Amino acid sequence: MELPVAEPGPVRSEGLLLQCPYCDSEAMHKLAQLLLPGLAAVCIDCTTGDLFRKPSVVAVDMRKEMVDYVTQRSETFISDSLIESEASQDEEKEMPEDPFEVVSIFMDDFSSTKRNIIGHVSGWLMSDNREDKIDDFVQEMEMTRFWPLERREAIAEVLLKNVDLKTKYHCPEKYENEQRLADHKAQCSFRPVTCPNDGCRAKVSVRCMTEHDSACLFKILTCEQSCEKRLMRRDMDRHCVTVCPMRPMKCPFGCDSSFPERNLEQHCSEFLQAHLLKVLKAIHKKGFTDEGFKDHALLLEKQDIDGKLGKSREVRSLTNVVKNLEAKMKDGGSS
Repeated sequence: MELPVAEPGPVRSEGLLLQCPYCDSEAMHKLAQLLLPGLAAVCIDCTTGDLFRKPSVVAVDMRKEMVDYVTQRSETFISDSLIESEASQDEEKEMPEDPFEVVSIFMDDFSSTKRNIIGHVSGWLMSDNREDKIDDFVQEMEMTRFWPLERREAIAEVLLKNVDLKTKYHCPEKYENEQRLADHKAQCSFRPVTCPNDGCRAKVSVRCMTEHDSACLFKILTCEQSCEKRLMRRDMDRHCVTVCPMRPMKCPFGCDSSFPERNLEQHCSEFLQAHLLKVLKAIHKKGFTDEGFKDHALLLEKQDIDGKLGKSREVRSLTNVVKNLEAKMKDGGSS
């Protein structure tokens, strides 16, 4: 059974004024994300220890009850808060003003009324096993699309407008006729717009577009390592680590120097003598004195007609080139 979803539109408020229907889409999405784990917690707690009922069996009824409960609580939230603030001198007992915290409290209150005897045991409420079961059930509901995000967002929009005491997340403007409301909606900072980045389908309030754009995974950016490649933000990390010619690397021959990957050829050419000495000492151990190693390295360079020594980019390939050259020198000397 699916819950009804109402199309958002202008609402007549007190004095027959028309209320702007727009709210912060990012906040609405965030609030919608709270509903599924909240429902999962209720279903898990009320069926724990019950051999005849599974969370999925009670989910439809619990969803309707929870939505009805939190909606009713939200509808009286502002008036209840005003009455409570006037009657209470203890600020710690006042309800919070953050909409996400308020709705979380509503869901916790509803959940507490549905827990069975095991669910009321404090050890169970704090156990890792409970959290794992909640996470598993959330994944199950997401896979089966039991409560799709777009339907949760429709409910979240209603809740957000009801509990947003300081109108931080929804437009508070009201107008006496449709034309004035339409004029306002055309420039309302809460109006939803589609992200202009190619591939991104997010709808964001105008007031949040700058923040969204600064984190949008589809935003085209210049490489962070200045290789002049332009790519999506979502591909940046992989590019910088795997293929970027400017990614930092250490000398494969054990030098203390580091440099951009595209400078490897230049480095190997400039420090060929140093690299040769390292390889020769590894091959011949104590077969030469320090001066002898230097002389042998110079000799190998003279014999390297094809320039294979300078083209070697790691220890193994340079070692093979050295051994081949030494073998040719030995054959030439013996003949």
